[in-house]
Amino acid sequence: MDNFYISKNTLNISGKNIREIRKKQKITQEDLCARMQIMGFKLSRSDISKLENGKRFVNDIEIVGFSKALKVSILDLYKQSL
Repeated sequence: MDNFYISKNTLNISGKNIREIRKKQKITQEDLCARMQIMGFKLSRSDISKLENGKRFVNDIEIVGFSKALKVSILDLYKQSL
């Protein structure tokens, strides 16, 4: 298994992948925020920015929401590199 380094300055390991997947799909933070809000999540664009930059914790329920909003597997959100 590859070594997986997590910085002491990050609160999540999925934010970077969420950003990469979102950008690859040409989805803005505002659009992703709207998709999450439609599913009942109380997230702002600022929350998504913080999450993508490792400054906000993401819980397991939100991971499920992000996987649905981005139409990817939950595992895709945890991959070391895309």
